[in-house]
Amino acid sequence: MTVRQRLLERLRAARQRTDALFEWLRPEALLERPIAERHRLLFYVGHLEAFDWNLISRDTLGRAPRNAHFEQLFAFGIDPVDGRLPTDAPEDWPPLAEVRAWAKQARADVDLSLEHGPMNGWLAEGWAAHLAIEHRLMHAETLAYLFQRLPLDRLHPGPAPEHLTGPAVEPRLVTVPAGVATLGLPRARAPHLGWDNEYDEHRVEVPAFRVDRFPVSNGDFLAFVEAGGYQQRALWSDEAWAWLQREQVTHPRGWTKRADGWWARAMFAEVPLPMSWPASVSHAAASAYTTWKGARLMTEAEWHRAAVGTPEGGERSLPWGGHPPAPGVHGAFGFSSVDPRPVGSTPEGRSAFGVDELVGNGWEWTSTPFAPFKGFEPLPFYKGYSADFFDGQHFVMKGASAFTDVSFVRRSFRNWFQPHYPHVFSKFRCVFEGKGP
Repeated sequence: MTVRQRLLERLRAARQRTDALFEWLRPEALLERPIAERHRLLFYVGHLEAFDWNLISRDTLGRAPRNAHFEQLFAFGIDPVDGRLPTDAPEDWPPLAEVRAWAKQARADVDLSLEHGPMNGWLAEGWAAHLAIEHRLMHAETLAYLFQRLPLDRLHPGPAPEHLTGPAVEPRLVTVPAGVATLGLPRARAPHLGWDNEYDEHRVEVPAFRVDRFPVSNGDFLAFVEAGGYQQRALWSDEAWAWLQREQVTHPRGWTKRADGWWARAMFAEVPLPMSWPASVSHAAASAYTTWKGARLMTEAEWHRAAVGTPEGGERSLPWGGHPPAPGVHGAFGFSSVDPRPVGSTPEGRSAFGVDELVGNGWEWTSTPFAPFKGFEPLPFYKGYSADFFDGQHFVMKGASAFTDVSFVRRSFRNWFQPHYPHVFSKFRCVFEGKGP
């Protein structure tokens, strides 16, 4: 199979993934904005195609615009500009039929460019197309958590949660001895594998620490809520406390208190709070919980040490060793489920130090601000991809969620979000200093 054929096959598979997600929606939902900081869902119908067309057909191969208005309208849209939320109305958007017709033509143009265009510049090694495919798969995860914030009547019926209770697990601390953690990708050996913030490879000396074997569960976090954790000023930073007061936050997003107890939103249903699911909360709430426990969040380097370090002093390619990642076996990732799995469900993913679920079942919050590694160079075809977020206001996440494609289950991949963003599929665990008794 040629480079062109491999790229087209992967791109078409990624399109099938996002197309299948859009089929969850009832048509009227496309003009909804389920999260205030994000665009209306119609934007993403166009954005995925605009990104591919702009990068491959326009920027790389110099094609003339077909619809300059749409190519600009759907080009970018991640965080609100200068903290201002979008204010557009549904009637400001073009008709769905026009967007879909343009998206169909954009796909055909991209396919033609990949099949018959010159394989030069950024296409020569497949780098631009590879990252365009990964960009689409990132948005598959974004779409999933956006859809989970919609009212249930905006979604077609889907599968009921399969695992509301889980295996009995023994919470305990794992001691990770001092050692070296290797972060990043080596640019000299893998220049066209990852995103700009993954470079360059470097080593960090990590002191000994103790870490929870399992992520914090909903049951664990409920104890914090019922102990008044959201009302204890000392547990929260100044910025987090101001956010709590401004937004009147008193419990995790997606939880609802009813007369018969706490309930939680799954993808296609509301269910009694699954005590064994990992607690999916904002970075601010995770930090407050760890403070309440006399602990803290892991750093990015500690995650690497716990995940891929070994007692013998070497490192693995993945927590479980050298086997390729198997969705649902090594962790809840790769679209293996639409809802979280109970903590302790995937012991095959355990690290050499005995830490479970460092990959899968939610992205793992760290205390490390998102920043460049030494030797950082922005992507030549997407200069702001990472650099726009090196602002001290975003924190690194590691691992994967159920909606993370297998292509991102690589130790160098870095995700990042703002501390008060409660929507991403997340989890966290506590770290205590030193070796312990």
